[in-house]
Amino acid sequence: MSTATAVAPLTTQDADVLVAAAHRAAEEAGVTVSVTVLDAGGHLLAFRRDDRAVLIAGETSTRKAYTALQLGAPTADLVDAVQPGGLFHTLPTALDRPLLFIAGGVPIHRDGRLIGSIGVGGGAPEQDHGFAVAAIEALA
Repeated sequence: MSTATAVAPLTTQDADVLVAAAHRAAEEAGVTVSVTVLDAGGHLLAFRRDDRAVLIAGETSTRKAYTALQLGAPTADLVDAVQPGGLFHTLPTALDRPLLFIAGGVPIHRDGRLIGSIGVGGGAPEQDHGFAVAAIEALA
């Protein structure tokens, strides 16, 4: 018999809260962004691209979310890992979706377990990371 405690998954309602909070943080900073939220299996739960955001911001936010989910770490923490001599310097890119090592992707945990991720694209990498973190804080 397993003693593992069930952890509530990331829901579409959670995803809506995350997207709204990230956009609110970006608007306060005067930045237009795209936001992607994935569940623990990498499935799209929510996506929003501000009409004024550049089109590539949508793909960027999705790849940031995917990278954070696949590697279980904020993309901001992984930038050095892909530099020559870094842990992931030779990481194959023949994955379902190429990874993106630019700040703005953050894994989402509940009760210590990975339940999804959020990716924000459109601002400076450090801004995108801050918007993602603010969204996760709003979910708590």
